[in-house]
Amino acid sequence: MNLNKIHKVYFIGAGGIGMSAIARYILHIGKNVAGYDRTPSPITQALSDLSMYIQFTDDTQLIPEEFLDKKGTLIIYTPAIKRNENKILDYFLKNDFTVLKRAEMLGIITQNTICLAIAGTHGKTTTSSILGHILKESNIEATSFLGGIAENYNSNLILGGTKFSVVEADEFDRSFLQLQPDYACITSIDADHLDIYSNSKELEKAFNEFAVLTTQKLFVKKGIPIDGITYGIEENCDYEAKNLRIENGAYLFDVKTPTETYKNLKIYLPGQHNVLNTMAALAMANNIGVSLPNIAKALLSFKGIQRRFSYQINTDNLVLIDDYAHHPTEINAVYKAVREMYPEDKILVIFQPHLYTRTRDFQLGFVKSLAQFNEILLLPIYPAREKIIDGVSSEVLIEKIKKINSNASHIYPDEIFIKIKKSKSRIVLMLGAGDIGEMIKDIEQQFKIINK
Repeated sequence: MNLNKIHKVYFIGAGGIGMSAIARYILHIGKNVAGYDRTPSPITQALSDLSMYIQFTDDTQLIPEEFLDKKGTLIIYTPAIKRNENKILDYFLKNDFTVLKRAEMLGIITQNTICLAIAGTHGKTTTSSILGHILKESNIEATSFLGGIAENYNSNLILGGTKFSVVEADEFDRSFLQLQPDYACITSIDADHLDIYSNSKELEKAFNEFAVLTTQKLFVKKGIPIDGITYGIEENCDYEAKNLRIENGAYLFDVKTPTETYKNLKIYLPGQHNVLNTMAALAMANNIGVSLPNIAKALLSFKGIQRRFSYQINTDNLVLIDDYAHHPTEINAVYKAVREMYPEDKILVIFQPHLYTRTRDFQLGFVKSLAQFNEILLLPIYPAREKIIDGVSSEVLIEKIKKINSNASHIYPDEIFIKIKKSKSRIVLMLGAGDIGEMIKDIEQQFKIINK
C-alpha cells in the first residue's frame, strides 16, 4: 500500500497505547486523522491536543463526513475490538472500506525502513524505549513506536527520521507475524495470552515463525530455545553483563561483546530484568553501528517508562511505586527489584488482576508471586475485553494466597487510601495493567493534601 495515496485515516480504538503511537505518526506526516475509543483518557486527550477528532460513542452518525468517502480513506482497528461487537468497525467492513489491523499498518509504515523489532512476553516496552533513546541520542535517523510513555519524551513516539524504525512486535493475536523485521530481538517466551494460543507450545511456535521473518540478525535472551545472538547476565553468551553491582541507586556492570569489553556501564533502572532489557537494546544498537561509549552515554540520560517502577511518592515515611506488572513473571521481577532496593523494609502490594482468562490460566503463578510480599491487597479483576468467567475472581485468589500468607485481603478502589495509611509497610506497590494506573494518581493527590 502506498501511503501517499491515503489522505484520511480513522482509528478504531484510538486510545490504545500501540494505536496512539501510530496515530501520532500519521498526524505527523500530515494526514487527516480521526477515531473512536470507548472512554476518554490522558492518551486520547493528548491526541485531541494534536487536533485529532475522537468520538466516544459507538455511533456511525458521529463519524465525520469526510471519512465516509472510501477514496483515500484507510481504517485501522485494534484486535482488542472484535467484529460484530462494534458498530463503527462493522459499518466500515460492510461498506468495503480498506480496513487493516494495527500490526498491518505498522508493517506498511516500516516496510521501507531498516526495521528493528522487539518481541517477547515481557520486556518489549522497556527494551524498545531504551533502544529508541540510544538511537535518538546517537543521532541515528530512526523513528520508534513504543508501547508505553517514555519519560524523556512524554510520548510513545520518538521521531527521528525514516532510515531505521523501532517497533514492538506484539504476540497478541499473532500480530507480530505481520511485520518484516531486519533485526529482531526475543526477550522472553513465558506462557501468556492463552485465550489466543491453546498452550505454551503454540505460543513458542509463533515465536519461531516470527524469528524466521528476520532478514538480518536475531537476538535472544540466553536460554530461549531459538538460534540467535545471545545476551545475558554472567552467562556464557555473546553480549554479557559481568561484575554487576549497585552503587548509589544505580547498576554498574561491565559489558563483554564478541569483539570488545566496556567497563562500568551505568543505568538508573531498578531490577536485573532491566539489566537484561538494557543488554538487548545495547546489542541491537551496537550491531547497526552505535559504539559502546555512545551507548553508555545515552543510557545515563534514560529516565524510564511511565508505569514501569515509577516512583509516585518517595519520602522517609512512604515509598509509593507504580508498575504495569500483570503476569506472575513480571510480579516476581518487581518483587526482586524492590527487595534488592529495600532489603529491610516491609512491602505492601496492591494488585489489580487483568483479564479473567489470565487470572484463571496463571492462578498458581499469581498465588506464589503475590504471597512473597508482606501484605497483599487485591482489587476486583479488570475485565478489559472479556466477559465474567464463573469461579474466577480476586476473592478466590485471596483464599489461595492465605494458605501461604495470611496477611491478604480483597478491597475496592475507595478503600485504597485508608488501607495504605493503616499499613505498617513503608514500601507500597500498586501493580496491574487495568485502570489502577489512574487510581494511583488520586492516592498520590490525597497524600499531598494531608501532608500540606
